[in-house]
Amino acid sequence: MSAQKNPNTSGSSGGRGASGSPGSPGSPAGWLTRPTAAPHPGRVVAYLALAVLGATVGIAGTLVQGAWFPGGLLFSLLATAALFYGSLRAIGTQLAVVSSALGWLVAIIVLSLGRPEGDGLFAAGIGPLVFLLGGMALAVMCATMSRSLPPGGGPEGLGR
Repeated sequence: MSAQKNPNTSGSSGGRGASGSPGSPGSPAGWLTRPTAAPHPGRVVAYLALAVLGATVGIAGTLVQGAWFPGGLLFSLLATAALFYGSLRAIGTQLAVVSSALGWLVAIIVLSLGRPEGDGLFAAGIGPLVFLLGGMALAVMCATMSRSLPPGGGPEGLGR
């Protein structure tokens, strides 16, 4: 009987080791592209940066969609879609989309609350509602999109 080596207990990733491919643990970008990696400080910083970027896009979208109604609403939704899809492609995980969507949603909700005097950034009408619901639908669509395989990698590149 020959003893078989268990790939899950060794230091390499399925025999690939530090080959330099983006999904391997020995590569510099491995912490960013491997979705099953242990929490890394760089990954946490990337998620926080995406949340701040999401809040920024949410604030800008709120102002633009209200200022130039038909075109501003379309532009705001396109910028929101670009944020969510770019988050998915940049990091490669659904958590990246969730972090940018949370930043976006928190900014939208805070701006829609208004003040006790009655001042608020959202006007009454269909535009703000379409922006809010459309942005949430875009976040769900991007978060549920399938990830593509890493360049030159098979299923083992995804941590399976």
